[in-house]
Amino acid sequence: MDVSHSKDLLLRERFAFDSAERAAAGLICGIDEAGRGPLAGDVYAAAVVLPEGLIIEGLDDSKKLSEKKREALFDEIVSKAEAYCIAAATAAEIDEINILNAALLAMKRAFDGLSVKPALALVDGNKAPDLGIPVKTVVKGDSISASIAAASILAKVSRDRYMKELDLKYPQYLFAKHKGYGTKLHYEMVAKYGLCPEHRKSFFRKHKV
Repeated sequence: MDVSHSKDLLLRERFAFDSAERAAAGLICGIDEAGRGPLAGDVYAAAVVLPEGLIIEGLDDSKKLSEKKREALFDEIVSKAEAYCIAAATAAEIDEINILNAALLAMKRAFDGLSVKPALALVDGNKAPDLGIPVKTVVKGDSISASIAAASILAKVSRDRYMKELDLKYPQYLFAKHKGYGTKLHYEMVAKYGLCPEHRKSFFRKHKV
């Protein structure tokens, strides 16, 4: 089996997974987050409701896609989704309630912002927010469910765009290059300039900066 055929088969399986969930539960949404690991910036989440019968070619886990491909898919998802919402929790909220709870809060905000209310939420990973409806957690869901994959792309692209905005606000930290992750370059900039208001202070307690 060649690579392109294998990818196409996996793509069809992602949409088939969602179709089976819709057949059992009714309207579904996929939810995923982006930005749990970085040292700076908000954590983002997205909730997406895709219509039955839709196939978006190339849809996959955002981490497996190039930035150019993610950007193109972002536009296609927002134009074809039945509903979507992108939300965030701030660096200050992360410091206050910890990154896991902040990620769950961002997920809840994204779900609450949907213009339609699903009967079931498919959430990437093994932890889920309280949404007031049935929730199914799906480990590696962004590779298994088309709706979760779509949410992963919306969250990732939105967070990357936000980090580019932070780069303009705080150019000395070079946020556009490392997106806030704990790279050698990022630590060097922190050592030189200290922490800015968008840094997650709780992430630096184990590090000398």
